[in-house]
Amino acid sequence: MARVISIANQKGGVGKTTTAINLAASLAASELRVLLIDSDPQGNSTTGLGIAKTEGMTTIYNVLIGGSPINEAIQPGAYDGLSLIPADKNLVAGNLDLVGVEDRELVLRRAIESIRGEFDYILIDCPPALDLLTLNALVASDSVLVPIQCEFFALEGISQLMDTIERVREAFNQPLEIEGVLLTMYDDRTNLTRQVETDLREFFGRDVFHTVIPRSVRLAEAPSFGQPIIAYDPRSRGAESYIQLAKEVLNHEQKSRTTA
Repeated sequence: MARVISIANQKGGVGKTTTAINLAASLAASELRVLLIDSDPQGNSTTGLGIAKTEGMTTIYNVLIGGSPINEAIQPGAYDGLSLIPADKNLVAGNLDLVGVEDRELVLRRAIESIRGEFDYILIDCPPALDLLTLNALVASDSVLVPIQCEFFALEGISQLMDTIERVREAFNQPLEIEGVLLTMYDDRTNLTRQVETDLREFFGRDVFHTVIPRSVRLAEAPSFGQPIIAYDPRSRGAESYIQLAKEVLNHEQKSRTTA
């Protein structure tokens, strides 16, 4: 039965999609069955994995709004064990179209239930907003991974996301965990990065991953070639970091099962 993890932060430019693509690919490299759901109207996870947005393609929009079976939207990835549910420009209207849907917050959870047995991990790349698309993802998830850029305003808006997570727990009787807080665009040569890391580790404690994601030109280049970093430059620091992150996620699940 798949563990469902949303990758969410309402702030843009924090490495959310980069993390979604590369964590999914790194988990798949561990011989796991992984599905990445692109729930961001920008569709960057789709293009970042080299999937062309073609006319008539079944996307997450068709699943959420059109009632299409979710298995019809699954695209095989170019990498063993990794599949994708794509997004395209139609998802821009997704929030408005969901408003009139009965039990609108539960649509994605109900769709995912039918395929949870087919995967080990399902990752959801959320849009940079606390909207109905993000709410659907949170309600469908077991946990939330929060990427945070190492910059001056790193903590800005995070309390709002934490409030939303708490409301999901209460309103939907959902034991939504914090998978972890991930420090991204990390440059240990600067005092600011080190200070932000100290502040975040003090604020979130053990919820912060040991792994940090470095600021990297190679990481930034990889999506334009439709490849995760472990395929584009497997010896790079970025590739090593996401492999380490995948190991932390796997260890976290093993500990959770042991204590359950």
